[in-house]
Amino acid sequence: MIVNNRLHKSWIPVLALCLGGFAVSCSAPVQTEKVATEYTAYVDPYIGSGGHGHVFVGANVPFGAVQVGPQNICKGWDWCSGYHYSDSIVIGFSHTHLSGTGCSDLGDVLLMPYTGEVRTLRGEQDNIEGAASSYYKHANESVAPGYYSLLMDNGVKVELTATERVALHRYTYPTDGARRLLINLKEGIGDQAYDTYLKKVDEYTVEGYRFSKGWSPRHKVFFTLKSDQPIESLDVFNDDAAAGQDELKGESVKGVISFKGNPQVAQVKVAISSVSCAGALANMEAELADWDFERVRQEADRKWNEQLACVDIDTQDERAKKIFYTAMYHMFIAPTLYCDANGDFRGHDDKVYTNNTWKNYSTFSLWDTYRTLHPLFTIIKPQYVPDMVNSMLSIYDQQGKLPIWPLVGGETNQMPGYSAIPVIADAYLKGFKGFDADRAYHAMVASSVYEKQNGVPYLLEKGYIPCDKIHEATSIAMEYAVGDWGIALAAKKMGKVDDYQNYLKRGKYYTQYFDKSINFIRPKMDDGSWRTPYDPIQSVHSVGDFSEGNGWHYTFFVPQHPEGLIELMGGDAPFVTKLDSLFVVEGDMGENASPDISGLIGMYAHGNEPSHHVTYLYPYAGQQWKTAEKVRYIQDEFYTDQPDGVIGNEDCGQMSAWHVMSALGFYQVNPSNGVYVFGSPLFDKASICLPEGKTFEIVAQNNGKENVYIQSVTLNGKPYDKSYILYEDIMKGGNLTFVMGNTPNKEFGAAPEARPKTAE
Repeated sequence: MIVNNRLHKSWIPVLALCLGGFAVSCSAPVQTEKVATEYTAYVDPYIGSGGHGHVFVGANVPFGAVQVGPQNICKGWDWCSGYHYSDSIVIGFSHTHLSGTGCSDLGDVLLMPYTGEVRTLRGEQDNIEGAASSYYKHANESVAPGYYSLLMDNGVKVELTATERVALHRYTYPTDGARRLLINLKEGIGDQAYDTYLKKVDEYTVEGYRFSKGWSPRHKVFFTLKSDQPIESLDVFNDDAAAGQDELKGESVKGVISFKGNPQVAQVKVAISSVSCAGALANMEAELADWDFERVRQEADRKWNEQLACVDIDTQDERAKKIFYTAMYHMFIAPTLYCDANGDFRGHDDKVYTNNTWKNYSTFSLWDTYRTLHPLFTIIKPQYVPDMVNSMLSIYDQQGKLPIWPLVGGETNQMPGYSAIPVIADAYLKGFKGFDADRAYHAMVASSVYEKQNGVPYLLEKGYIPCDKIHEATSIAMEYAVGDWGIALAAKKMGKVDDYQNYLKRGKYYTQYFDKSINFIRPKMDDGSWRTPYDPIQSVHSVGDFSEGNGWHYTFFVPQHPEGLIELMGGDAPFVTKLDSLFVVEGDMGENASPDISGLIGMYAHGNEPSHHVTYLYPYAGQQWKTAEKVRYIQDEFYTDQPDGVIGNEDCGQMSAWHVMSALGFYQVNPSNGVYVFGSPLFDKASICLPEGKTFEIVAQNNGKENVYIQSVTLNGKPYDKSYILYEDIMKGGNLTFVMGNTPNKEFGAAPEARPKTAE
């Protein structure tokens, strides 16, 4: 159900351990002593597993390649991660998952322990041929960072934990019956296996692979499985008939392991690789040589604790802590590590690349995450930024353009824009080292003129994309303008004057779509006329003029240049009036409206990413206080501690990143300029760990549920009248103190010189 919450008329301990010791050019986090605060105690992985959150539930470590967890029978959109809180049937435990996406894929190497005979698995049940299944209850389920446990109704207790590339399973079988383990290489999560292989290598080892096509046009997962109990037999079969023992290749191979001695407890390690079974085995040997389940579980918890320690919050509101640290946990699930322990990985061109100078990542939900997650990473996870940029540049080399939505060896081409560009431009403009700036600039420019990219030839010819030629043309062009602005700023820093002027002009192409007669962004036809008739409330999913939105949403989609939009609307007062209207206007978006448009306040849709910067536009017109009240309302209403506590698709950390950054009290509106606009800090105090042992402390004096408005600000003890702060000031470390109150201070940030500005 789409949530439609209307705007209420009133709009009402210091960090225990800083993870210092690295510069922003480093490619890996530094090992430290144990973190004193148990941040993982505040994480509830069930948050977002109901409703439309689509989050991953299972065991993994931060940014790990392996995400091992339960898999339900896919029943539609809300099962994109393979699991939904409303379900009660499990068909196994697979090793790769997506978290929070609106499309489904992965679910590779599905294991299901059971008791009974091998042949009882044939036949159909809910269209899952040959798969064991069991009912389960949440009362018998437990999940925490790095750990998952379920006592299924079939009597088997499953416990899971993981390293970066290896999952460790522990099965406790019931006292009666023959104890089996099904390996299912047919089933995934919405994809289709086209080549699978399974072989018993020795008494303790099975290897195999699963090649599939789905949302990603191709991905290959090789694996090695080892048991701590000797394997008596591996019975392998396809859908139609048994094929004997030990080895089989085909489209839908499955196998059943029978253990010698019928042990009640068995442990299984599964390592994965995109390169080969040998690579998977090497990953296992590098990361998990023993069988100490509790040690691995504790190590996973330690890794999560260290990652979560980057921000320490001080509040008496335990529920708020739970929501905050769960949001941070969701932020660190993706992007995912996509390389073997020796650095090798399979590229989008199906070639194997050897690399040991940086770590390769994939699963970049860029159309979502360029807005908040990546700008937040530049503050709280700077050690990962160069590797992520290098991963995107490597994809450029493999496919001739920067990634759009890359998924473990394939390009989905999902969503409009070239959203890697603002991420890379932002990293360069903020001074990150560890990647080749000239190479990065070349990749950005080449991708912006890549003629196979949707709509780019029209953009180069006309300066806009005709709505009668390409679906979602208006959204595509406006997204391109965001990336073009980032290229312009990078060109300026590099002294490329002509490129700067060209891309600055392209960054202002949003003006091509602004119809001053109605004060709306409006689709434009090939002949230059406006789309007629035009209803800015109407939304048509996938084949309309806008991507997952309507004319109201995209009228305010100019994060790269809010000042220009204000000027188009006639100045501060008309702009604020129009923006106010967004939060109260009502209307029927139509029967074909995108299901992603959720979390509504009027026509503002917090459950989808194009709206995420919009509440932070008021300070550009001198009315910061309106941002404060709306941001705090969204925090209170749309982020909860329940399974439906994420108002829309989590989208690999973006929905949570908005909460985390906003809770700190600011937000980067332009994704490529390092200007963080003030909102309404949520906590009494937050301390951010920075490189070189520095700390940036954010204090909110007189804070509370009603005291949402900024009265005054000091930076490092000195009065500060601006309604924004710069990236470089945050990264120096220091103290930012807000004094809060229950009535607006309408003078704060009102002066033109105090407002955030877009660099040109």
